[in-house]
Amino acid sequence: MSAEATNPAMSGPATPAGQRRRGRPRLDLRRLGRAALMGSATRDRLPDAIGHVAEAHRAHYPDADLEPLRRAWVLAESSHRGQMRKSGEPYITHPLAVTLILAQLGAEITTLTASLLHDTVEDTDVTLDQVRTEFGDDVCYLVDGVTKLEKVDYGAAAEPETFRKMLVATGNDVRVMSIKLADRLHNMRTLGVMRPEKQARIAKVTRDVLIPLAERLGVQALKTELEDLVFAILHPEEYSRVQELIAANAVGGGDPLEGTADDVRTVLREADIAAEVLIRPRHFVSVHRVHRKRGEMRAADFGRILVLVNEDADCYGVLGELHTCFTPVVSEFKDFIAVPKFNLYQSLHTAVARPDGEVAEVLIRTHQMHKVAEAGVVALRNPYAPPSEEQSDPGSGLSEDAIEGERADPTRPGWLSRLLDWQEAAPDPDTFWSTLREDLAQDREIAVFRPDGGTLGLPAGASCVDAAYAQYGEDAHACIGARVNGRLATLSTVLRDGDTVQLLMGQDAAAGPSREWLDHARTPGARIAIRRWLTTHPTPASAPSASAPEKPVPPPQAADFPRPAAANAVVDREGASVRLAGCCTPVPPDEVTAFAVRGGVVTVHRVECPAVGRMKEVGRPEVGVHWGDSAECRVTLIAESFGRAHLMADLTEAIAMEGVEVMSATVEPPSQQRVRHTYTLQLPDADRLPGLMRAMRAVPGVYDVSRAQHPASATS
Repeated sequence: MSAEATNPAMSGPATPAGQRRRGRPRLDLRRLGRAALMGSATRDRLPDAIGHVAEAHRAHYPDADLEPLRRAWVLAESSHRGQMRKSGEPYITHPLAVTLILAQLGAEITTLTASLLHDTVEDTDVTLDQVRTEFGDDVCYLVDGVTKLEKVDYGAAAEPETFRKMLVATGNDVRVMSIKLADRLHNMRTLGVMRPEKQARIAKVTRDVLIPLAERLGVQALKTELEDLVFAILHPEEYSRVQELIAANAVGGGDPLEGTADDVRTVLREADIAAEVLIRPRHFVSVHRVHRKRGEMRAADFGRILVLVNEDADCYGVLGELHTCFTPVVSEFKDFIAVPKFNLYQSLHTAVARPDGEVAEVLIRTHQMHKVAEAGVVALRNPYAPPSEEQSDPGSGLSEDAIEGERADPTRPGWLSRLLDWQEAAPDPDTFWSTLREDLAQDREIAVFRPDGGTLGLPAGASCVDAAYAQYGEDAHACIGARVNGRLATLSTVLRDGDTVQLLMGQDAAAGPSREWLDHARTPGARIAIRRWLTTHPTPASAPSASAPEKPVPPPQAADFPRPAAANAVVDREGASVRLAGCCTPVPPDEVTAFAVRGGVVTVHRVECPAVGRMKEVGRPEVGVHWGDSAECRVTLIAESFGRAHLMADLTEAIAMEGVEVMSATVEPPSQQRVRHTYTLQLPDADRLPGLMRAMRAVPGVYDVSRAQHPASATS
């Protein structure tokens, strides 16, 4: 896995990281490695070679017990003794460098111990049982997880299969991924003596998979350096142009952001807000993106101002002061504190203009937010450590599983759980690889709510199809529609953050998705499940809405509906013939009005009927009307549903069970997975109407039943 790495003095990709971190010179691992070979450490002190690791670790954990680290170094150094990298360095310099990277990010002692040992089981005679006996189950688990990633062949199929295994290992412990990312970073730093084509292959895999994974785990410090290293290998000419831009800006004199930073410090000091104000230079890829977006670079475009405060509320206090004392660029404001990114990132983003017109981008966050922004899940300490007494309290929010020591990872984001769900279903490495890249390309996650209060994490742009498979797995094949925020929606409806989604499931076990569903599915789990169903059902499947066996008839016109009898409507016009309007089919106890039409006929309408307004517009006088004693009535109901087999028969049965007679029924052609049934019904008692409508709505596949509102002319 790591033996491919060779030369730490490479000429190309190491440059951006070195230039970007001028204030933090890289350790001479070659010298440390030679020193390590001069003799093993005594048991009463740390070896000099890992002194820098210990120093970096104690910056985050001042009271840490470093004894496991000392013992891990002794075992790793003695096991790898005699092994050399292709560059001629002692091999131990590689696990040492990986461990230092993690220590600087704030990894806890278990991760650092496993990092020092991460190649011992793979490349030496050390066994997992020895690691377990000496360091315990957790360290053994991590070493085993990293070992299972095997040596990467970088072939077309070997690399996808390796990362499939990586996802499985990571799914049980995010620290495995942390070690893998640090391992890849050091190997990328030392890639220089490999053949150019091999460098390019490794860089492409790093770009397509590991950089997005670092982004999703929130490890920005690793992600940005990996981006620069990949950029230098894959785009050397553009990388050189960015180098020239940065060099030319440095020659220009003082940093214009210094003046803005001083002004910000003054403003916050006068507002009595304790804050640390820093200037953050952009890394190479960030400069490249800004240059492509804006064309000519301004001096202030090469960096951003970072404001660090102690409390969340102070972030908004800083924002208010800046927007009061400077001119804010409103379009640049983003609040990632109220709505954190899917990778745990929190910060306020804004941009302000000074009186001289100089615009500066500003990031505002707490010190803890900054730590998480840089190191992501690595900064969250050990998510599997036994809870303290305070955490074990019933009010702490921890589950019983966590208290009992089960592996319940609170840092695992929803996207990682989804990857683990669908990776087993991927039929081959190529499908897995392409689907993984598609999923990692999604840069934002939304949360939608189920009616029971639960949530579903989905990538931005996901549809109701994705929600169905996220909630029900392959049972979602029977999904016939959804309600989004209480309103009917087709499965193609794109969901927004915060939507409430109720999925409507059919009862037909033989139902399945149509090929159109693939056009609306954004998540790998949904796409793989749909493709697998279509593959095992080679006969082209119609969408569920088109599966209703009833022969559709043309949509009915108003004149096609039978005019219901007057029932017990009594009008204030003696001798007049009374008729209930077919456009709105009023029944007791509806509020009604009446109008005289041709032939001495008086038609009775519900007062909210659209025809009433048209009658009044043409000057038709209203006629007084009220309901008499008879309870029998006729009504037209519209049942809207997602189509399925035997739906009309089930609706008719439900109507009959309510003791209601069907006078006529029509079915419109299916449209966008919807079927519309129209029934004219004779009720023995108008009081049965609400119960009848409830019974019809209860038929599987029916999402709404309403009173008819058919077009009617003003002269009807």
